[in-house]
Amino acid sequence: MEIATKNTSITMKNILYAFLLAVVALTSCNKALETDSSRVVGEKNMWNTVEDARAGILGVYALTRAALSDNNSHWIYGDVRPGEFTSPKRQDLKAVISNNLNASYPVVESLSDWTRFYAIVNGANVFLENIAHVKATDKRYSDNNMTVDIAQARFLRAFAYFYMVRIWGDVPFIISSNEGVFENKAREKQAKVLAWVESEVLRAAADLPFIYSGNDIQQPGDYYNEGGGRWGGALATKVTAYAVLSHVAAWNADYASVAKYSKFVEDNYGRSGGGYTSTTDLSNSNGFFYNKNNRQMFGFNSDYGHIDGSSTGHIEELTLAEPIITKSVPDIYLPKDSILKYFNLPKDERFSIDTLGQSKFDRYFTNLNGKYPIFSKIKVIQGGGTDPNFRYFTSALIFTRLEDIVLLRAEALSVLGDQQGAILELVQVMGRRVTPGTTLSFNLSSDDIIKMIFEERHRELLGEGHRWYDLIRYNKIKQNDAKFMNLINSGGIYWPISRRLISQNSLLTQNPYWR
Repeated sequence: MEIATKNTSITMKNILYAFLLAVVALTSCNKALETDSSRVVGEKNMWNTVEDARAGILGVYALTRAALSDNNSHWIYGDVRPGEFTSPKRQDLKAVISNNLNASYPVVESLSDWTRFYAIVNGANVFLENIAHVKATDKRYSDNNMTVDIAQARFLRAFAYFYMVRIWGDVPFIISSNEGVFENKAREKQAKVLAWVESEVLRAAADLPFIYSGNDIQQPGDYYNEGGGRWGGALATKVTAYAVLSHVAAWNADYASVAKYSKFVEDNYGRSGGGYTSTTDLSNSNGFFYNKNNRQMFGFNSDYGHIDGSSTGHIEELTLAEPIITKSVPDIYLPKDSILKYFNLPKDERFSIDTLGQSKFDRYFTNLNGKYPIFSKIKVIQGGGTDPNFRYFTSALIFTRLEDIVLLRAEALSVLGDQQGAILELVQVMGRRVTPGTTLSFNLSSDDIIKMIFEERHRELLGEGHRWYDLIRYNKIKQNDAKFMNLINSGGIYWPISRRLISQNSLLTQNPYWR
């Protein structure tokens, strides 16, 4: 590959514990620690041993995974809402695609409800408020172990708030469990919440290791007596924190910070065992999205070996159909004209066509000339197999990976005026997606580099939940789409708040666009 430029010089125990934390999050009781609890597991019996600490922190991870995968929310928020996919039969998805988010469908109403995200917040709050008791009662629980666990809880709580702000804008801000008493709270301005998120993730990053059970200076020895193979890709690392900080800064349009945080990721991803992913591995049924691996910079895996998977809560439920699985019509598909429009790079190994209009590379799509082209980039069935008779999916839900952060850095450099630097970052991804020997040509005097970067983000990250947020950032930068700018300025980019929540909390007000 050459560059040519011109004008340049989880286990079942953890799932159960997540459920118990959710019960704590959603159940109200006065001064719970002063009386015998009537909950399934009382606090005094929950925070005594190192096993309780492990279950507690993994429970917060499980709550986060549940919040993102419930009703396929991560993909509906990020990939369905932009309106590029089409839904042949599902009226609820058609409502989302047409931005009719007040429609009375159970899925749409569920996606308007932030309760599951506050379960993460409260699970983290409960952990942070009680973990010192484990340290006091179980000498096996070291100072170092507690420090790393606290950092993870802080990170996950901050991530939950960042995720909510992107969906609803202003949200109630709660950083204490308040002993199970949940008072009505008004929404806090998102600028204040995001400022706290950034400071909190930075605070967590200082104590997070680059790698678990790998003799990292901040986490020496085996983490909870298990080797690195157990934890790689499953837990937040220091690199994870800076990757999420890159996203937070980009959402704030603070591109100097994006450049700084993403540079840290680029300089240090190897210390977490990460790296770039080949096109073949990205699309194999037993490749990048199968189980867990260190290249999954931040995600939530399903381990088929631990009987961890389902027929729902995975993107395959929405996108796959015949001939990949025995389902006649996909819930969503990308029309052929759109595929040819978006994937317009010659010799693109993700997808491209030959001179006769036939698929030359079809790693992202199957059945191109059928009525419903199938988006098959992610297709992890059971243990990474290809038997079409099973609709049991075990793909990992990935929030970010190295290619995403490199493209974010390209975006930042382009906005900051360093077009040459932006191109060099862009080529780090594009160059790995075209056939070897392909020349990528750029003309800095005429090419719209920022447009090219977002087009590559569209191709590279399709189906990974980024598209809606990318469109918002792109339009804030370009400001040449009057319709989308009106959506931004009127608050229409956010979801309405669930009617049920508003009826329960008199201090909540609906997003103005949806009143």
